[in-house]
Amino acid sequence: MTGHVDSLYVYPIKGLSPQRLESVPLEPGRGVPHDRTFALARPEGRYEHGMAAPLPKDQFFMLARDERLAGLATRLDPATGGLTISVREHPVLTARLTTADGARAVSAFFARTLDCAEGQAPLLAHAPGRRFTDVSVVSDAMMNAVSVINLASVRDLERRVGAPVDPLRFRANLYVDGLPPFSELDLVGKDIRIGAVRLRAVLNTKRCAATEVNPTTARRDLSVPRLLMREYGHAEMGVYAEVVTGGEIRPGDAVRFGAAP
Repeated sequence: MTGHVDSLYVYPIKGLSPQRLESVPLEPGRGVPHDRTFALARPEGRYEHGMAAPLPKDQFFMLARDERLAGLATRLDPATGGLTISVREHPVLTARLTTADGARAVSAFFARTLDCAEGQAPLLAHAPGRRFTDVSVVSDAMMNAVSVINLASVRDLERRVGAPVDPLRFRANLYVDGLPPFSELDLVGKDIRIGAVRLRAVLNTKRCAATEVNPTTARRDLSVPRLLMREYGHAEMGVYAEVVTGGEIRPGDAVRFGAAP
C-alpha cells in the first residue's frame, strides 16, 4: 500500500498548540525533535522539578481535562526557548522558558488562565532526555515513538457520523494520505517506509477525551471515543511507530504501509 506524507507536526509543550513543520529529521530510537519536551504539571500532583521518572497524563494539565487550553495559540522556538502565547492572533505573553523568570511568568499566566487557586500555579516540567508523551509510562522506547494518523480513517469517521472531524483533534506527528481507511491498525509489527526512513508500528492508539475538544473553538463538541466504539467496535485511531532507520521526511514523500521488515 502506497500513500504520501500530508503534513508534519511537533507539540513542544504537552497539551498546547501544534507547530507545523516543513521537514523532520529522524534518528533511530528517537521521536520528533522537541516533541512534548515541556509540560504543565499539576501542583497537587507527583511531579517534582527535574524528575525523570515517567508520570501518567493525569499529573499534567492537558486537553482531556482542560479544554480551554485549545483556545491558546502557542509557539516555542526550540533554539532560544522563547515562547509566545496568543489569543485570537493577539500575543498576550512572550517569555523564555529556559530562564527562571520566564518559567515563573509562564506558570503565573497559566495559573490565571486555568483559574488555579492561590499558591497552586502549574509547575513547568522539563527534564533532559524526557518527553511527556501519553505513552511515556509504557517505556522509554515508547516515549520516543512517532504518532501517525491516516487521513482516510478520519474522513471515514466523518462520513459515518455526518459531522466534520478536524484531524488535528488527534495531535499526531505524521499525517499520511492515499491509503485505505484504518489500514494503519493492521500494522503492528510491520514497517512504514518513507524514502530511506523506516518506522516500525508498535502500538495502535486508543483515543481519549482530548479528541472531544474542537481545536478551533476550544469546545467539547464531538464524543470521538464513543463514536469510534459505536461505528467500529473499538476506540482506536492511528498508530505509534518507532524509528528504526533515520533520515529526513517531508510533506509529499511517498509512504509504504506494511512493508516487510
